[in-house]
Amino acid sequence: MKKIFYCLFIASLLLMNSCLGVSADMVMRANGSGKITLEYRVSQMMESIGRLDGNERWPALPVGRADFERSIARIPGLRLSSFKSKEAANTSGGRDLVTKVTLEFKDTAALPAFWDSTGSHASLVQEGGTNMLRLVLLDPSTDAIDADLLSLLREISAGYEISLSFTAPKNAALSVIPPSVPAARLVSQGKKVSFAIGMGELAGLRDGLALEIVW
Repeated sequence: MKKIFYCLFIASLLLMNSCLGVSADMVMRANGSGKITLEYRVSQMMESIGRLDGNERWPALPVGRADFERSIARIPGLRLSSFKSKEAANTSGGRDLVTKVTLEFKDTAALPAFWDSTGSHASLVQEGGTNMLRLVLLDPSTDAIDADLLSLLREISAGYEISLSFTAPKNAALSVIPPSVPAARLVSQGKKVSFAIGMGELAGLRDGLALEIVW
């Protein structure tokens, strides 16, 4: 089963709906335990569309504590330590539903299992005291997006982005694949590394997008 973060991200792209922002902050301790702080912002307009035609019982996105608890219950060593949800203004003058959760994990193996339990979009390699976490955020595509449509996506997605940060107990290095993503903001070296890109810019990438974190 694809886990929450990856599902949110892919759903927003496939539906061509950019009114969604996702951020994840991972903190790794020296003993392999740590925490993940996950936050996503969903336009209330987008949420309302998902509730039309009698679909209220089957929301497209997890919106409650129970949704998260059901997902992480399948992963050994992972638990939900906090959950908060509120409304907040967005940059376009509308309102967003902002959900923030904190997850605690007992060992490093829980990280790829949380992102993607199938192993196709998240993997962890540990060898000789070195760890490498690989996260595939976007698969390559041969379908080009019309320039006018891409311009519209960038306009309506202003203020929404996907971001990820990782704090290690020692210096870490973050690599982006492919290496040339001009629209991204990147901190590639240090105890805390990070990556961020706007949802509109992300929609225009055809070569896929993956991150590799080594520490």
